[in-house]
Amino acid sequence: MLTRAITGFFFIAVLIGAHLLGQLVFVSFFSLLGLWCLYEFYGIVRKEEVKPMIFLGIIAFAILSALIALHCLGVIPFVKVWLFIPLFSFIFILALFQKRALPFNDIGYTLLGITYAGIPFLFFLALGFIKGDFNFYIPLGFLIILWSNDTGAYLAGRSFGKRKLFERISPNKTWEGFIGGVLFAVAIAFNLEQYFGALTKWEWACMALIIGIFGTLGDLVESMLKRSLGVKDSGNILPGHGGLLDRFDGLLMAAPLVFLFLLMIA
Repeated sequence: MLTRAITGFFFIAVLIGAHLLGQLVFVSFFSLLGLWCLYEFYGIVRKEEVKPMIFLGIIAFAILSALIALHCLGVIPFVKVWLFIPLFSFIFILALFQKRALPFNDIGYTLLGITYAGIPFLFFLALGFIKGDFNFYIPLGFLIILWSNDTGAYLAGRSFGKRKLFERISPNKTWEGFIGGVLFAVAIAFNLEQYFGALTKWEWACMALIIGIFGTLGDLVESMLKRSLGVKDSGNILPGHGGLLDRFDGLLMAAPLVFLFLLMIA
């Protein structure tokens, strides 16, 4: 527990620092997080019958991340982001030369890793620029709401939890914890407008509803992935916490939807 607490404290400090140190640090840091989560995904799905093209998948996502980052920083127009498309063709072409019995297993998991474990971080990164100029309050508020949801769910589940949410996937999650987490996240979100600005109270509250609901579902989806593969953690980079993919499972589902919501009301 002590190791877990110390790791959690420094990890949160690093995440907050990545927001406060400027847009270049912000885009670089979260692009690297996406790359590492993609690497962890490839590591846990790699079996004899499934061998994702790790090097090409990571290179493809790194180039896509760089293009998105350059667009967010105002260096290139969005139309040039589409230059990443040939990289996906190379994934299919490379499979022709590997002489694998089930090549589309390898192709499928290579592309799934980029889509599931990598691209959500690019949506999160884009939250910092959704109002035009860089504004770290929106992505930082996202993380605060996500952490609040986790905290509220834990406390409500421990105090009142009786009805299982998805017992076959995560035996400890309950409906009471789920509802408590969402309510606590919304309560925290209402106060973010006072300190962060950037969004109105109802926008922060809607953002909290999306994060509370789909962040929990993202947690369950990652649990389903690990359970189906027979692994406990996605990695061991964070002592007491497992891998980065374990810590950002809620972001994977919630970040694209929050970005879509804010884009539609802009």
